[in-house]
Amino acid sequence: GTEERPNSPASRCVSLKSDQSDLENKMIVFIKHELDMFKKFLRKENTSYYGDVREDMWSIKETALDMALYFLNLMEQKDLADALLALIGFQQSALRSNLCKKFHRVCEGIAKQGESNTLNKIYTDLYMTTAGSGQMNKQNEVTQIEKAEKSQMEQEKKIECNSMFEPLPEEDKPRTVVTQGVAGIGKSICVQKFILDWAEEKEHQDIKFIFPLPFRELNLEKKVHSLKDIIYNFFPKVKGLRFTDRYKVLFIFDGLDECRLPLKFHENEKVTDASMPAPLDTILTNLIAGNLLPSALIWITTRPAAAAKIPAEHVHRVTEVRGFNDVQKVEYFKKKIMDETLANKIIDHLKKSRSLFIMCHIPVFCWISATVLEGILRDSESEDIPQTLTEMYTYFLIFQTIQGDKKFNRQNASDIPWDPKEILSLAKLAFSHLEKNNLIFYAEDLESCGLDPNNITVYSGLCTQETSRFLGTVFSFVHLSIQEFIAALHAYVSLRNENKNVFEISEESKETKVIDVLKITVDKALESENGHLDLFLRFLLGLSLESNQKLIRGLLTHTGSSSDCQKDIVQYIKSKLEENPSPERAINLFYCLNELNDDSLVKEIQNSMSSGRLSQSELTPAQWHALVFVLLTSKKNLEVFELQKFIKSDECFKRLQPVVQEATTA
Repeated sequence: GTEERPNSPASRCVSLKSDQSDLENKMIVFIKHELDMFKKFLRKENTSYYGDVREDMWSIKETALDMALYFLNLMEQKDLADALLALIGFQQSALRSNLCKKFHRVCEGIAKQGESNTLNKIYTDLYMTTAGSGQMNKQNEVTQIEKAEKSQMEQEKKIECNSMFEPLPEEDKPRTVVTQGVAGIGKSICVQKFILDWAEEKEHQDIKFIFPLPFRELNLEKKVHSLKDIIYNFFPKVKGLRFTDRYKVLFIFDGLDECRLPLKFHENEKVTDASMPAPLDTILTNLIAGNLLPSALIWITTRPAAAAKIPAEHVHRVTEVRGFNDVQKVEYFKKKIMDETLANKIIDHLKKSRSLFIMCHIPVFCWISATVLEGILRDSESEDIPQTLTEMYTYFLIFQTIQGDKKFNRQNASDIPWDPKEILSLAKLAFSHLEKNNLIFYAEDLESCGLDPNNITVYSGLCTQETSRFLGTVFSFVHLSIQEFIAALHAYVSLRNENKNVFEISEESKETKVIDVLKITVDKALESENGHLDLFLRFLLGLSLESNQKLIRGLLTHTGSSSDCQKDIVQYIKSKLEENPSPERAINLFYCLNELNDDSLVKEIQNSMSSGRLSQSELTPAQWHALVFVLLTSKKNLEVFELQKFIKSDECFKRLQPVVQEATTA
């Protein structure tokens, strides 16, 4: 007979029989081992089924569990199947441990190296209310704050952070909650406290798993994944977890305003299977809309202007974090500044400036003010005390520059140790992304502006960086207002040093006057629907003053004095007030006049009010706006507002509507 060749069909058949027998034995041994583990678990003899499992074993173990559950249900052994699902306890314990480590400490602002506090030690409930239906708030968020305390505080329902998913009287239990509030107001701290209470088994124990997924990290995920893979990627300790509707899961998406995904709710395909791969945008929209895991709870935090990215039909409750009221502002400085006399000096100074004291509604601004004023007011002889917003932020930049120099160069500089190249690169980054309404940046964004991502820690008082274990590093300014100030610095220094108008794309060289750029910025701010250039404009006008230019002289290569345009721009702003802008835009223009040290319109109205001549006068549009501004920034007038004290006319009622709406009693 013929010999069998090594690769002949006959030899392959013999080899296959041998391999098949070996494969069959291995599979039977594995299945028997898994069944034995399940039996021990159900008898409570084994508690380490999901202990140390090799990475390549997860999928096969999950398949074995799937088979066991399938056949138990087929045999109508539902109780045993449900008991076997309790294997989730191992992943739950691992997740709690991970979240405890991550969230139990917190830094206020930018703490010194190695300095932080335990969250439970410093946490204080912020004022939070249930709000409206999640429609976009088109006002600039600083403008929202600078209107006096809202009368709605009296009418809206106050809610505690821990009650976020509890039903209120006459309401169903919400599935999706959107919490809005301006940058730095405390949204992320509320989230952190909620998670920590769950991880420490103090609250929310009806929830089996909490998965915090910040948008700033999700932005970096470019691959197509299933929801299950995304969770495993962020939380590898829960591998093997089965996503079913049998136990409650909470997904927390922090920072919707930082989301760079389109979130096309009405265009994305429908996905109902947590194991089905799809683009991240599709996964998120289906999860929020309730197509994926309809029993899961969803909590989204956002700045007000971005709230409308989630269609109202998918939102069951909107809450709003309001920050500090006037009493809490005072308490903050007394806790922050150990020297009681110094704390009182800081409080007294801030109360003298209504615009500064109102900004202290934001906890981060309190930190900025304390940082600046603690050093200045400790020296009782000091005459240079910030009176305006621009001055406060300029001093803050100086303080952080000196701190960075001491920390990294070990120097005690007698003068400001400016590094113009680095600071102006940072300013370019701030401006280019303010125009795009971006609050977070990645390494490539920094590099495109000439910044080395590895050296950004030098500016740790201005910028933060967070490194995710899986998704890389993200950067942001400590607060939106710092980005707006540094963006204004870019615009002003570009104008003075390079004769460049940052709003013009053209590179051709032509003479650019300071007054022209200031006028263009006023116009752009007035045209903006959501007021995103309001604070930028205020800072730019402030930097145009000679007194503030002296503070940043180390950044200016042009040594001559700038053209005196203060009177011209004041007159231009007054002419814009005569054109009758919206109340929100008009209020910002009055704050702009504050930055320019001009209060002539305000004093004119105040004199008319105190002399009783107001009711007999016929007011111009600018004077009407001045009257509204005076009333809105006066706490006294907003407690009980009596319209009959003013001109009795339909025009008066129409003009003073913003005051009537804001007054506690009218």
